[in-house]
Amino acid sequence: IQSVSKEDGFDKRLEINDDLRLKIKEMILHLFYFWTESIQDVNFLSIFVQTFNMFIIDSPSHDAYFNIALEEYLLYKYPTEDIFLLYINAPSIIVGKFQNTLAEINLDYVNAQQIKVVRRMSGGGAVYHDLGNLNFSFHTLLRSNDFMDFSKFTAPVIKVLNSLDVPAKLEGRNDLLVDGKKFSGNAKLAKNGKMIQHGTILFNSDMSVLGDALKMNPLKYVDKAIKSNRARVTNLIDYFPTEISTDDLKELLIEEMLENNVGAKIYQLTSEDLVGIGDLIKEKYQTWDWNFGFSPKYNFKNAKKIPAGFIEVHLDVTKGIIEKIKIFGDFFASNPIEELESQFLGK
Repeated sequence: IQSVSKEDGFDKRLEINDDLRLKIKEMILHLFYFWTESIQDVNFLSIFVQTFNMFIIDSPSHDAYFNIALEEYLLYKYPTEDIFLLYINAPSIIVGKFQNTLAEINLDYVNAQQIKVVRRMSGGGAVYHDLGNLNFSFHTLLRSNDFMDFSKFTAPVIKVLNSLDVPAKLEGRNDLLVDGKKFSGNAKLAKNGKMIQHGTILFNSDMSVLGDALKMNPLKYVDKAIKSNRARVTNLIDYFPTEISTDDLKELLIEEMLENNVGAKIYQLTSEDLVGIGDLIKEKYQTWDWNFGFSPKYNFKNAKKIPAGFIEVHLDVTKGIIEKIKIFGDFFASNPIEELESQFLGK
């Protein structure tokens, strides 16, 4: 069913009320069950019918505090709905939840350039954002065996880019590459019964700032021929056959999601939403405690690069007993890292 209309600037596909949505779900359930004659496939159906409720949000702000707080706000405001969020940040560094911020950034340079530093909810590595960088974020119900699969939610991005003759593809754990160079890194988190996968798209970012703002950890490049941050990444701007802007790419991604998700609709943030996001910014996302954190002095430290990512362990050991522990890294964790840390205390 395809029905597109515009009313008061509100784009939508197939607006239906709750009663009609329930009837449609029941009808599909009966048809699907009749077709498969197997109750085991009902779980697949529950995944399918979720597409009747997707919000597409284009953030009105370029403030990194706002946009990273927006992701958490939506996680709790809409605990069951699918969401596709797009945003562009002014110059900022977004660090992974488990990273040691001061070890990842050149603090003097960041302060001199007034670059905001914000810790996100997900794991993974630190990334540099500016107005030449488009960010996308998918929110969906958490299901088993899909946490480490990055292909599903990078597929729409790859499809749009391929349609523009850009030879983008997913390679490695979570990167999108073109001609062997990375233009998009992706990260995930599982929280409140939902999964968020978000990623960057380097469109026309200032590479000189990217290289100066972030430190290079030698352990991340063990067994790799390329040693430089700048050599490993690229902007997409030179790969498009015709002139295109960041806003043009954003609109193409929105069109892709509207066309392939029945019932998807544009959602405009309300005044209530803005207040809630503002509260999160004040309480969490612009605070030193969240973005940098207080780290006590440890008397033992070791780091290692493993297939899951870079891991650095700090221990405070007294008379052979672990009294404090902190685990840093660019890994992804489906459970709170504090649960693992607590198991070492007192050992």
